[in-house]
Parts: sequence; C-alpha cells; structure tokens
Amino acid sequence: MSIRTESQDGRTLLHIEGEMTIYTAADLKAQLMPHLGQDGELEIVLAEVCEIDSAGLQLLILAKREATRNETALRLSRHSRAVLEVFDLCNLAAFFGDPLVIAHSPNG
Repeated sequence: MSIRTESQDGRTLLHIEGEMTIYTAADLKAQLMPHLGQDGELEIVLAEVCEIDSAGLQLLILAKREATRNETALRLSRHSRAVLEVFDLCNLAAFFGDPLVIAHSPNG
C-alpha cells in the first residue's frame, strides 16, 4: 500500500496502489491528508487498488469532504474493479460525481 505522487498539466495525481482496507487506512490517511488542502486540482487514481473495504471507502469520503471544505478540486479516476464493485454495492457513484471508467489491467 502506497501513494505515488505525480504532477501533470497543473494537477497533482495521487496513485493509490495496493489495498485500501482497515489494515492500511491509517497510513493512507496520513499520506493523503496533506494534499487535500493544497491549491490546484487533485486527482486520486484508483487503477491499482486491488481491495477496498468500508475503511477504504470512508477514507475516500473523507477526502472528498475535506477537499470540498478546503475548496480543492478533487476527482477520482481510473477506478479498479474492486472500487467499482464497492461503489455499486453502496450506491455512491453520484456522491463522488466522477465518471466511472475501469482502468485497463494487464492481468485481465
């Protein structure tokens, strides 16, 4: 589990890789929170999220709320199958408001 940071066309991209579960949520939160108050556009890339549970989902909800509170433009992109399944199960796609597009996976 890690967050890789990249700058692209004036946006900061945060690539979350690995699990977003109760076991990784605290570390992910510590890595994510400093970015939520910055100026400019922020994009969380979810293509490499292999597992997500309610703790991971709560972290994404927190990120969205904090970004809104700080007036930081935040979007989620390249949702993995695991993320799409949880969003569908919890009916949260509209809450985030981002297009839900499965990222291409070399493994299938």
